[in-house]
Amino acid sequence: MNNKRTWKLYLSGEIHTNWRNEIQSLCTQNELPVIINSPNTKHSESDDCGVTILGGENDKFWHDRKGAAINSIRNTVLIKETDILIVKFGDQYRQWNAAFDTGVAAAEGKAIITLHDENLDHALKEVDQASLATCRTVKEVVAILLYVINGKLGDPKEMAAE
Repeated sequence: MNNKRTWKLYLSGEIHTNWRNEIQSLCTQNELPVIINSPNTKHSESDDCGVTILGGENDKFWHDRKGAAINSIRNTVLIKETDILIVKFGDQYRQWNAAFDTGVAAAEGKAIITLHDENLDHALKEVDQASLATCRTVKEVVAILLYVINGKLGDPKEMAAE
């Protein structure tokens, strides 16, 4: 009988790099029993879902509000069902939505791992304080998952490159 638990991960944050695929690939390489969810990362679909489904708006505020509300249904349910929130903050854009996701996860008592460069340490000090680990690389994130899920200690520097 297989006693392995399947862990649910929610990957929140920046959408302009390939970090989600890197985590998925490394989890697969390390045979980690995970289900990975995330917000809709297709920017135009995420922004326009409200007006596409419920009809257009002349005011951009209400256009955005409709989309944000519909996206919130998906994101909040998935965060509440997740075991670990992994949130990446990038340099190019401010990810206010990712900070909000972190707040939801913290309020739900979820384990949080943040991922960002050192230059964002000060700006994200409260978010990092709510997390259980702050990583600089995707490999560090997966090394934590490998340890948490399988009890296997691995050096992230030795993980296979993508």
